[in-house]
This record gives sequence, structure tokens and C-alpha cells, in this order.
Amino acid sequence: MLFKQVGKKNSEDIPGIGQYEDFHTIDWQRDIARDRMRHRYIVKRKQNSILDTIKGAHDAWSGWLCVLLVGLVTGTVAGIIDIGSSWMSDLKFGICPEAFWLNMEQCCWSSNETSFGGEKGNCSQWRMWSEVLGSSRSGIWAYIVSYVFFIIFALSFASLAAGLVRIFAPYACGSGVPEIKTILSGFIIRGYLGKWTLIIKSIGIMLAVSAGLSLGKEGPMVHIACCIGNILSYLFPKYGRNEAKKREILSAAAAAGVSVAFGAPIGGVLFSLEEVSYYFPLKTLWRSFFCALVAAFLLRSINPFGNEHSVLYYVEYNKPWNFFELIPFVGLGIIGGVIATIFIKSNVYWCRVRKTTKLGQYPVMEVLVITAITAVFSFPNPYTRMSSSQLIYLLFSQCGVSSSDGLCDYVYVNNMTAFKTATSAEAGPGVYRAIWLLILALAFKLVTTIFTFGIKIPCGLFIPSLCLGSITGRIVGIGMQQLAFRYPHLWLFNGECDSSDDCITPGLYAMVGAAAVLGGITRMTVSLVVIMFELTGGVRYIVPLMAAAMASKWVGDALGKQGIYDAHIDLNGYPFLDSKEEFSDTGLAADVMQPKRGESLNVLTQDSMTIYEIEALMKNTEHNGFPVVVSQESQYLVGFVLRRDLMLAIANVKRNHDGYDGNSLVTFTVNPPQLPPHSSPPLKLKKILDMAPITITDQTPMETVIDMFRKLGLRQTLVTHNGRLLGVITKKDVLRYIKQLGNEDPNSILFN
Repeated sequence: MLFKQVGKKNSEDIPGIGQYEDFHTIDWQRDIARDRMRHRYIVKRKQNSILDTIKGAHDAWSGWLCVLLVGLVTGTVAGIIDIGSSWMSDLKFGICPEAFWLNMEQCCWSSNETSFGGEKGNCSQWRMWSEVLGSSRSGIWAYIVSYVFFIIFALSFASLAAGLVRIFAPYACGSGVPEIKTILSGFIIRGYLGKWTLIIKSIGIMLAVSAGLSLGKEGPMVHIACCIGNILSYLFPKYGRNEAKKREILSAAAAAGVSVAFGAPIGGVLFSLEEVSYYFPLKTLWRSFFCALVAAFLLRSINPFGNEHSVLYYVEYNKPWNFFELIPFVGLGIIGGVIATIFIKSNVYWCRVRKTTKLGQYPVMEVLVITAITAVFSFPNPYTRMSSSQLIYLLFSQCGVSSSDGLCDYVYVNNMTAFKTATSAEAGPGVYRAIWLLILALAFKLVTTIFTFGIKIPCGLFIPSLCLGSITGRIVGIGMQQLAFRYPHLWLFNGECDSSDDCITPGLYAMVGAAAVLGGITRMTVSLVVIMFELTGGVRYIVPLMAAAMASKWVGDALGKQGIYDAHIDLNGYPFLDSKEEFSDTGLAADVMQPKRGESLNVLTQDSMTIYEIEALMKNTEHNGFPVVVSQESQYLVGFVLRRDLMLAIANVKRNHDGYDGNSLVTFTVNPPQLPPHSSPPLKLKKILDMAPITITDQTPMETVIDMFRKLGLRQTLVTHNGRLLGVITKKDVLRYIKQLGNEDPNSILFN
């Protein structure tokens, strides 16, 4: 088996052995085998001395320590991002002269005016920019000054974010979730989870959110958490030096990212399991749960929003839902699936235009143009002027007597106003005006999100999706509410709205609509429902959320095969083999293997090739590895050696040992053949040879081959016939084959 001497001194003779090149796929079986051997060696030595016992104990709990550190750092970074983005978002409207580092809400806390209403700047401590310039906070001049400052700050924040990404960390742009899914499936992208990406993505997402663009920070929080997990894993060689083991830490980090983004630790674990992780053993489930718990606890301790919760838009419902409401809830799911399909198809089309035209050569200019358009058209509408998180909170909230927003402008039906909620009243002119503004906001946010997602700044999709859904849901909820008010005896209501004062809750419809659109765009189901009830405290609304999420997924799957993340994986050509897809085909391994029958196969022999011959073979080919056979005549398989390991071994010998030259024999056996006297000593490379490569016969069905690649995490498999080597099937060959089955371009798979 590979690396028999793992842990012993001579296994570290050649630095870099067992690692991978950039843009290459890892071999899960090989890395897991290496870790098992390392573990056996540690267990075997535990009895030798107290020091070895301590080393064994450290190895056992190092995984828990690593995820603890990941959770602590992720919670801290999330708190900083939340505080920074909140302050900079309010900076577009004004400043707190007493303490400029406070946002508007905190500024008003410092005075006796703890309530500042729904309109920006209703407390005297907070100075609007028009007041700073010596004018009043109302009037045409104040409006113009506020408009200009809003645009200036938006452009400044966006240009700074785009500049930082372009100069310091190109990988910090976008959501990061498609790439995280690909990396967790076993693909290497050097630098994508590095320290510069972490720093620039953290700063950039604060700037991007503050610019008022139609994006969120929740998706990028998963990327940021995975960067933290990757960096901290190098403190523990068990994880830092083994790519398969590192994926366990990255899965836990992804859970922590969602946990701090939504204040939903359980939803974070399920998100990691359902949406991003490729390999998720039970041990990783426990560690992900612990990591998400620690991150959520620390963020709760920081309390960035000052509302005793980890998110800005936490609301809590106590009213029950009625059985007949399942009909509009399922209807919201259908609408959500349609909106999601429109968004996915339009966004992927625009991203393809960006990749294939000159537009892609001007990323900063594109950011500035989109920011300018967004700022100019969002300011006049109060629902697009406020941040998306504040809008979601407003739409989720119930109407009370003290509510000042137009959404709660109801004509009360009796004098018991103090004891009645708006749900039992007739809609006034403010509600109808708010509905028209919300319809405009829905269209505007849908269009801007299509063009915004994918630009070269950090940008997430969770918040825009929730925002689109909550607008749709609130409009439907108000419609249902007024229908129940005007026609309480309608058959639809089944007599349940005859006497009930709070028959319909529009805020609940906003919550269900938010889940429907987000579910349609991402195709999440279980994790989405859990995130939503953790997010809102609405445990009793699990059934409506489930109904809407499933309806949305069914409609989305019927109108388009892929969610947004899978669509972007395909668009970028990442080698991702989806474990959820099913394939039915009658092809055989012999039809897909390289080379085809009759063509020559590039192999190494176990004891008859020189260094010069091997170097010439590597120079003339681009294969990532070579099968080792008994001889060119017999072609019976001995094992498999990676190109990178072979190059490192030969370079190491040339650099550190005398007596070897191009004519030195390279052997992969224990007992090399007898050599004539005075000849160069043989170069023994048996320790880098994988003597147990996965093999199949040429008659193996491709359905079985695809299942092996998905479930075993293979990088390649060798094809034999009666024991003789015929060819190799790589992961890239399998992906090309799947593309051909779907009548797609097989050359769209860009990476090795």
C-alpha cells in the first residue's frame, strides 16, 4: 500500500510528496489511506513513552481544537463585518457628531430618544448631511443634498471594494459558494482560501453591502469561514498536509459561516450537509455542529445589532395559521419557483455575455455603472433606499398601533384601536400606495440582482433572494387579508374568518415568500426550512415553510434543471461531479477510456527505464500520472505513480545525491535487477508507487464507473482486460462523457 513508512523519518526524505498541483483533483482514497497509516503508526508508538502518549492524545483531540478555533475566529470576524457594514450603510444618510463611530440606532440610544421611527434620521442626535451643511432635514434642498451624498458614498464604497479585489485578491469576488462546493468535492484552487482572500473579502463585503447594491453578505460569509478553516488547519499537520482530512475542517467551517450569517447553527450544519459538502462522515457532522455552536455563541456575545439576536431581521410570531392558508402558501411556492427560474436563466446568460465579450475586460467600470444606476433609481423609493436587511425586517414584522409605515395605514373599524391590531382593519390609502411601491421595488431588485450577482466584488445571493420573496409574500398577504375582510364568508375561508380578528397575518406570508424564492434559487429544502424558523423564531410555521419550499423546488426543477450554484459551476467549467444527479446509459468503460483501442498507452516499466527516458516521457506528455507495468511486452499492471511525485523524486536525487545521471536505472521493485560493474546506482522509487490503484475491466458499465467516481472520490481508475492494462479513465473523462450524454459541449470542462 501507499506510503508504508508513513510517520518514519525516511517518509519525509522528499519534500512535497503526496501534495497536489494547482487546479488538480485530489485522490480521496489515497489521502484517506495515508491518514489511516499515520494513525496506526501513532497508536503503535503510544506505549513507548509518555511523550508518545501525549502526541497520541494531541492527535486525537486536534480536530476538536481546530474547529473550536475556527468557530471563535469566524464569530469574531462576523461581528466585525456586521458592525462595520451597519455603520457604513448609515453613513450614506448622515453622521453622529457626538461619536462618529456610532451608527444611527446607537447614536439615538445615547440620547433619551430611543425610538426613531421608520424614516431615516428622526432623532435629534443623528445629523443628516443636509444639516451638516447648514440646512434643515426636510425640504427640497435637503432632499437634493441627501440624494447626492447617497450616490457619492455608494460609488466610493463600490469603487474601493472593486479596487481592493482587483489589486490584492481576485478570488475575493462573487459569492464563493460554487467554488467552495467544487473545492469540497476534492478540487485544488491555490489561493482561493488564502489569507489575502480572507482579508479583502471581509473588507470588500462590508463596502459592497454599504454601497446599497442588491447583494448580501451571507454567501460570502461561507467563503470567509472556509478561508479561516483553511488557514487554521495548517496549525495541525494532520489536516494541513492531507487534503482529504482538510475537507472535514472546511465542511465544519461552512456550517459556521451560515451559523453566523443567519444566527442559525442547526441550519448551518444542514446547509453544509445538503448543499456544499461532498464527503460528510458522522465525525464531521458532530464537529460541524460544535463549530457552528461556538461561532453563533461568540457572535451572540458580541451582539452586533443590539437586539439580543444574531441577525438584524429577527421577528417572532405567536399567531396560529389556518388550514386554508396552505393554498396561498403553495401558490407562493409556485411564484417563488417562477421568479427563481427567471433569475437563474437571466443571470447565467448575462454572466456568459460577461465572460465571452469585451465587457469582462472592464470589471471596475462595470461595478461603478451598476452602482450608479442602483443608487440613482433606488433613492426615490423608500423601500429600495433602505438596506435589504431593514426591508426584510419591515416586511416580516406585524403591524402594531404605533407602526408609522404606509404598510400599516389601516382604517380601523371601531374605537378599540388600542386593543386591535391592523390585521382586522380595512386597508387605507397608505397601504395601496405601499403596494405599488413594493411592486416597483420587486421589479427593480429583480433586474439589479440579475446584473449584480457575478460582478467583481464580494456579493451574496441569500439576502436579495429573501428580499424578493418577502416583497412578493407581503403583497400576497395583504391581498388575502383584504379578501378575508371584505368576503369573510367565502368558501375558501371555511368559516374561520367570520369572527377572528387576526385571521390573516401579512408578515407570515412575507416569511413564506422569502423561503419560496430562496429555495427556488438555491434548490435547498431541509436546511432552508430550518434556517427560516431559526431566523424568525417561527417554529409553528414549519408546515407552511415546507409546503412553499417543496412547491418552489418542484417548479424550479420543472422549468430548469439546476440551482444557481450548480449553474455557475457549469458556467465556469469546474470539475464537479454532482452526487445528486442520476444517469442511465448503456456505455462501457472501454468506450470512455484513454487512449482508445489500438492507440499506444504511455506507461512506465518497473525496472527497465532510465532517468533520461522517464524525463523524455514526461516532457512529451501532460498526464498527471503513469501506470507502472512489468514490461512493455507483458503490460501487466504493477501500480500507479503520480507525475508530481515522480518529478520531485528525480529532482531531489539530482540535487542531494552524487553518482546519479541520466543513464541511472529507475526501479519500482524491492529487488532491482543486477547491473554491470561501475554503472550508476539504480534509483529506487517504490515508496512513491501506489500498489493498490482502483482498477476496472473494459466491460464495466459506465453507470458503475460514474458511481465509483462519485462515492469513492476517485481521481482516475485503470482499465484492464484479463489482467493486462488497456487504458485510464480520469475524472475529466467522466465529466466530458456526462456532457456528451446531455448534448452539451464536452470541452466546457476547463480544468484537470
